[in-house]
Order: sequence, then structure tokens, then C-alpha cells
Amino acid sequence: MRLAFALVAAAAAATLAPEPPHAVVVLAPSVRDSIDSIFLRNNVHWNELADVNTLTQMLGTGRPTQKEYLGCLIGHTSAAGDTIYVTDWARARGLVQFQFAVTGTCDHVAGLIGTWHTHPYRASGTGTALKEPVLSSTDLSTFAAGHDRVVLAAWDRDSIDAAARASDGSVTHPADLVVR
Repeated sequence: MRLAFALVAAAAAATLAPEPPHAVVVLAPSVRDSIDSIFLRNNVHWNELADVNTLTQMLGTGRPTQKEYLGCLIGHTSAAGDTIYVTDWARARGLVQFQFAVTGTCDHVAGLIGTWHTHPYRASGTGTALKEPVLSSTDLSTFAAGHDRVVLAAWDRDSIDAAARASDGSVTHPADLVVR
């Protein structure tokens, strides 16, 4: 009887509890297209992975076929704080690109609301290119510990993963991403 009461009470509390804010990211088409262009430029040799395995790439002992890129997102939020508009971006200052990492700073950018970076192909166990169009656990923990409103990881124009910080500070991943 106690278990049944506890389950009913938990269900009632869940239906009465307000939904946490859910942030939506609105990405300008020109921003999406330029991110795609940067991805293509930095991954032009993606198909040269046939003889390079993941361990070789991660150790940095093979030839680099692509590099990650870091950009600074510019925009604003809606009055309610639930919609994040990305209207432009700028190159990170002090950009240092590696095959599976990138560093730089966005401290110089006015209107900064977050960052984006590319996720390049990596080799599968058989040497074929793998697509990883998602924010990594490291990406998400770094974002959660910061103050940016949005972070994007891009693989190409149709594969962009987003995490967003709502007005109350909660992180939504994956965040809804709308291009318009």
C-alpha cells in the first residue's frame, strides 16, 4: 500500500512540477553556410584515411588529414531568454588547430553568445571515415561549467549539434536548432 501511495504521489508531483526552461537556437542561414565552408576547407583530405587508424591519428603520429576549427558565435537572446539567435560569428583569437582538438579565445568578440567548432572525420577500425556529428562529453562538461549560452559542433551543413543554456542556467542537449 505504501509503495502504491508513493508511486501515485510521485506521479502527481511530476505532473504539477513546472517544465524547466528549454532553450531553442535559431541559426542564420549565412552562419550555417559559412560553418559548412570552414568544415569543408579544414577537411579537404578526409578521404585519405584508408591506411590511418584511429590510434595513429589520436597519437598524432600519422599525417594529419583534417583539423578542428573554433569560431565565436555572435547574437542575442529573446526577451524571455528562451530563444538564442545566432546572427554571425568571428574567428577565435590565438587559434591553434590540431587533428582532434582546437584552442583559442573569444574574449575579443562583442555580442558573444557562445562558440562552435568542427568535428573532423576519424578513422574506423577498418580505416574508413567515421562521422561524429555530436558534441562530446568533454564538450558538454566544458560548456556546462562555463557561461556561454550556446555551443555547436559541426560536421557539415546538415549535421550540427547544439547545446544551449536556458535563462535559469540549465543546459539542454540536444537543443532544438532551427535555421532561419
